[in-house]
Amino acid sequence: MTQSSAEQMRRWQGPAILSYGFRPFFLFGAIWAAVAMALWIMALAGRVDLPSVMDPVSWHAHAFLFGYTGAIIAGFLLTAVPNWTGRLPVVGWALAGLVGLWGAGRLSVLFSAFLPAWIVISIDLAFPFVLALVILREIIAGRNWRNLIILLLLGVFAAANLTYHVEVLNGDYAAQGHGSRLGLAAVMLMIAVIGGRIVPSFTRNWLVREGKGHIPASPMQLFDKFVLVVSVPAFLTWVLLPGSTTTAWMLLAVGIAQGVRLARWKGVYTFGEPLVAILHVAYLFVPLGALAMWGAILRPDILPVSTAQHFWMAGALGGMTLAVMTRASLGHTGRSLHAGSGTSIIYLSIVGSTFVRGAAGIWPEESLYQLAGGLWICAFVLFVTIYGSMLATRKI
Repeated sequence: MTQSSAEQMRRWQGPAILSYGFRPFFLFGAIWAAVAMALWIMALAGRVDLPSVMDPVSWHAHAFLFGYTGAIIAGFLLTAVPNWTGRLPVVGWALAGLVGLWGAGRLSVLFSAFLPAWIVISIDLAFPFVLALVILREIIAGRNWRNLIILLLLGVFAAANLTYHVEVLNGDYAAQGHGSRLGLAAVMLMIAVIGGRIVPSFTRNWLVREGKGHIPASPMQLFDKFVLVVSVPAFLTWVLLPGSTTTAWMLLAVGIAQGVRLARWKGVYTFGEPLVAILHVAYLFVPLGALAMWGAILRPDILPVSTAQHFWMAGALGGMTLAVMTRASLGHTGRSLHAGSGTSIIYLSIVGSTFVRGAAGIWPEESLYQLAGGLWICAFVLFVTIYGSMLATRKI
């Protein structure tokens, strides 16, 4: 007899945290985000020497782009794919194995100065490889072909991680290398695809329930597809030719197109509910990042490229993942879809961190870098504090 996801979770008699994919990956991903930032701040201040073969900046970028983000992608996909395909979720010790692979990757990269390079790379890449196989199995079994694009982007994300490691082996500055840009481009396109589905849908549901009378454009209309078609070559050109003026003008077009797309979702009417509004604010950093990168390529003396890149890394990536993590944690544990004061502070902290980091790139004061990192840590420590217990208990 076919079992529902809830029935499958109830049959699992082990730790509650292994009853659904979002639980361990959101919790441990958030813990890692806070710990890795604390390590980075101490390394930046010269208080610790990171035991990694990567230079400190490259380790910092890898820890968040491939470490933290990898965990949240896994938590989202392992939760969403059963809904997409109608198949059972990965639970129990199989889920624990995936979490273990992810954790082993974080430790191997952090302590890579003491390990052979091939072991570090093998351990770190084992997680996205196995995750991709699991998702591929579910998509094929469920004949859910429309989501192959997500699997493709996951494959690109894994390839970017491999490229990053190769650049480290070659002695390159991987934090600004092809692997970093390719990984970030894959994540921005994931946000564009998945965000293009969930942001207008969740917004419409809330606006209708509140009787606001402002209905956003339906997901993935012709204009949305046009924006995605424009975005793909622009990001690819940025990966290959990051300093080209052609790249700059393509990113300007992406920034404008993505901004118009976002405006069609009526986010200006959602600020009565931060749980919905944060989706729009986080997505706003996709076009803002493209516009900032346009400016940084043309005038790097005014706006450093690394600063522009943080609008994507901290704002879009950090903001959108926290938006999804908080909403999914509430919804999938049977709680009301409403952001309390603590959750609102999480959102303000991540947005504040992004803007302070942007200011630090223009006025490079150590105190601004520390404040940006402190706000980041605040966001994720608060997430663990507020949501940790619901992720680890059995209420569903």
